[in-house]
Amino acid sequence: MRRPSERDVVVAVVGLLLCVVPWFGSDFFVDFVLTRVLMLGMVASSLVFLSAYGGMVSLAQWLLFGVAGFVVGNMVGVSGRGLRLGFPAWPSALVAVAICTALAAVLGLLAARTANIQYLMLTLTFAVIGFFFFGQVTTFSGFGGMTGIDPPSLFVDRPRRLYYAALLLSAATYALLRYLAKSPFGIAVQGIRDDPVRMTSLGFNVAHLRVMAFTIAGFIAGVAGLLNIWWNGQIDPTSIGIGPTLDLLIIAVIGGTLHLEGAWLGALIYLCANVYLRDIPGLDSVGGVIAERVLAEERFNTVIGIILLAIMVGSPDGATGLLLRARRLLPVLNIAGSQSRQLGDLQVNNKPTQGEEK
Repeated sequence: MRRPSERDVVVAVVGLLLCVVPWFGSDFFVDFVLTRVLMLGMVASSLVFLSAYGGMVSLAQWLLFGVAGFVVGNMVGVSGRGLRLGFPAWPSALVAVAICTALAAVLGLLAARTANIQYLMLTLTFAVIGFFFFGQVTTFSGFGGMTGIDPPSLFVDRPRRLYYAALLLSAATYALLRYLAKSPFGIAVQGIRDDPVRMTSLGFNVAHLRVMAFTIAGFIAGVAGLLNIWWNGQIDPTSIGIGPTLDLLIIAVIGGTLHLEGAWLGALIYLCANVYLRDIPGLDSVGGVIAERVLAEERFNTVIGIILLAIMVGSPDGATGLLLRARRLLPVLNIAGSQSRQLGDLQVNNKPTQGEEK
């Protein structure tokens, strides 16, 4: 039996902490901040998976995240905008995830033969098309969006249940992506990332494997979007616009695009900065009105830009890379401290006595 690695132990400890946080955490912190972190971490992990293992930086993940919400809104709604089909919540959820997965397969097929900046721009084009489609086609939404979308009865007025559902699905997503990374499929995708021409010469269907990876990532983004619409209860085209699309990329970069754990860490840093940065004690006395204006809602992107710049300069692989470097320094510091103590003891032991000095 394989011995758990240090990484596995840390992830397990964090998971246990997240399980018990609702026992002592405030309702706002658990039901708003952490639940949102888990959902954003899931969709960011799909982007990190494509980027780290497939070399595909996709800006279409947030579109797929939003499509799940629009499908649910059209299927369960009974009044207001949309198709108002009035279907039950659970069948609507299954249809929403299925449509997101199928759409991801189609988009992945369209983008499979591009790479690097062309891939990035093509997926950004998908996001722009999705924004205008749901904004201009009023049959499905319109720019006014849809409101009053109720979750399944299991989660009605039960935000802690939704939190634990997000936690369970986040753990399943993390385990699935870790497994895929070590599977023959994941190793082949990593080979395509490093040298697609050589992989083609070895008999691998590069386009097919890229489409499969994009489809899996789209499925994960769809599940995260499902949780989001149950949590938020409303959706509009603005929520899948260019701004939120780039925010997802920022979350992934802040956490570290080379580490799956960075998806959730980046979401935590981003949301905590958004929610708590303006509540730092004593901030009003440092800069007064100027500080308040700098940290106002409309200036938040500037603050996030500064945080992103600081993290990227200090660690190109994000906050996760910073934590890994800090962990690697600890043994060095312990060894240095031990050697310093040994040297001090040696100097004390070799210090001449009063008689010897004379």
